[in-house]
Amino acid sequence: MSTVIDVADAVVASLNAGSFGAPLTAVRKYVPTVELSDLAELNVTVVPKSAEITTATRTSSYFDCTIDIGIQQKVNPDETAELDALANLAEEVIDHLRLSSLDALPGAAWLSIAHEPVFAPEHLDQQRVFTSVVSVTYRVRR
Repeated sequence: MSTVIDVADAVVASLNAGSFGAPLTAVRKYVPTVELSDLAELNVTVVPKSAEITTATRTSSYFDCTIDIGIQQKVNPDETAELDALANLAEEVIDHLRLSSLDALPGAAWLSIAHEPVFAPEHLDQQRVFTSVVSVTYRVRR
């Protein structure tokens, strides 16, 4: 199987085994499209984003695999508490993955995490959807 897919699947397993302020079920997809009607419930989508391959030794390489985690839910943009809870959930996901190895892929080493956008204002304004994207990078040597 593809290294980046293995990492994405391990991220899904880690999130689904985690304990968060709101129950979540992460699902890996190739295309992160969701019907607006499906966003009445929390939606956590994991998508392989990129793989950068560099030399480790003469016979092995580092695969730096970046995985996007989308956190989405239809909201009332005027309900600050609702938005705050989803922003807190995104940070809980960050804290869960930050500096951690993946049980399902113990050879993957955590490298970095980015949170952009923290929330997408255009989604709130146009679709009344909270959208936050966390990008995590793990390194696999093979």
